[in-house]
Amino acid sequence: MKARHNGEFAYRTVYRYLGELIEQMAPGSYSRLPSLRDLAERLDVSISTVQCAYSMLEHEGRVQPVPKSGYFAKVPPTQVAPSSGDDLLQDLQQHARSTRMLVLSGGQAQTLKSLEASLLGIERQLLRQYPRFAGAPQPCGELELRTVLAARYTRSAQLYWSAEDVYLAPDVRALLETTLAALDLRDSAVLVVTPCSWRLLRVFQAARLRVIEMPLAADGGLDLARFAQLLATEPVRLAMLASRLSVPHGSLMPEACRQAVARLLNRHGVWLLENDQDADLCVHATPAPCLRELVDPRRVMVFSSLERSIGAEAPYAYLLSRHWHGPLHREFLLRGFALPPLRQQAVARLYSKGRIDLHLQQLREYLQERLSHLYQLMQLQLGSQLAFQMPAGGSCIWARVRAPMDTRPLFHRLLQQGLVIAPGELFSLRGDFHQHLRLGWPAGQQDDLQYGLSLLSDELRRTLQVR
Repeated sequence: MKARHNGEFAYRTVYRYLGELIEQMAPGSYSRLPSLRDLAERLDVSISTVQCAYSMLEHEGRVQPVPKSGYFAKVPPTQVAPSSGDDLLQDLQQHARSTRMLVLSGGQAQTLKSLEASLLGIERQLLRQYPRFAGAPQPCGELELRTVLAARYTRSAQLYWSAEDVYLAPDVRALLETTLAALDLRDSAVLVVTPCSWRLLRVFQAARLRVIEMPLAADGGLDLARFAQLLATEPVRLAMLASRLSVPHGSLMPEACRQAVARLLNRHGVWLLENDQDADLCVHATPAPCLRELVDPRRVMVFSSLERSIGAEAPYAYLLSRHWHGPLHREFLLRGFALPPLRQQAVARLYSKGRIDLHLQQLREYLQERLSHLYQLMQLQLGSQLAFQMPAGGSCIWARVRAPMDTRPLFHRLLQQGLVIAPGELFSLRGDFHQHLRLGWPAGQQDDLQYGLSLLSDELRRTLQVR
């Protein structure tokens, strides 16, 4: 190629070389291509010749330029899994599990180094100390772990919990199903603040409960007049609200609103089911009291998951309730949950040694760094197309398309290009938030994130131009 630096044959040859390189890549992949300088040196041509070849491929839609990162190959999948069309959640889950897809839906578990080695080490110590350890499962969970969890939630002599107030289950779904069965909410309604995790929403839906949704305001507050009206006119017996951080919204409820909500719940005698799953993922400490500290303790239940803080090695969920022992204990006995006693005791020892607190501190710093970087990249590449705020914690960003647009068709178009986002309507049983979406870090490297955001920006721009 050296003899043909300046002729048409040179850039056409570079073009064919890049085309063959792309064809050798896995179908549906998104891979970084050689830089202009590297390719010019490799093929012994000028940088302008390589630039010309890349421009041709970009015009054909086969490569994607990403600012400050270079060019990425856009290899179409040979076989894209068909979409069900009607079941948006099924489509999301099906494609998010595919290794060929770039997942920006923000649903991936964000954890640090696994604690499994520490848990296994403690389990071995327990077996050496108690070689005849029988480990008969307890219906509500191991006493040692329940005692540690009760102590973590105790704030004072007035705001305290004991081990008998704590119930453990295999996961959040099993825990909520058992709790709802104990409460017997037939002929009543459940009030839920949205956007809300689709997993939680579908537990209520499967229980055939009437769900009333209260959308969050931009600042994380609620329409208090509407909230009061619903409690006064509807048969609401249970309200599920976040203790601190509302996910995926990423906001904290203002203090004045929290106080007003607590007063209304007390006035109408409504049970509070406080979702504490993401409280430990707040970026900054929030000294203001949680709702459970403001509501009548006789009508407070708090639930969370060990998986959020520890990881998949401890997927167990727990519930705290002071004044519902009879029905709850009966339901847990009927379910007969057989949780590994040795693993529960090992988790309790990690709490006692302060290992989990250290792990959570490192996890918050890790997530804050990633969220800040995601926020900056979104401002750079999507700031003119999406409206969003820096969240107060968690691992994802809730965004609204500035122009009127339904994100469901956008979701399906991006699937054809190998990109997965989470449409906003998934986070409401009523199908609200059509103009919203949830975004988060992919499982890969920063280049994958930049490429995915660039692809999303291009598709948003193309959609608006067509309209």
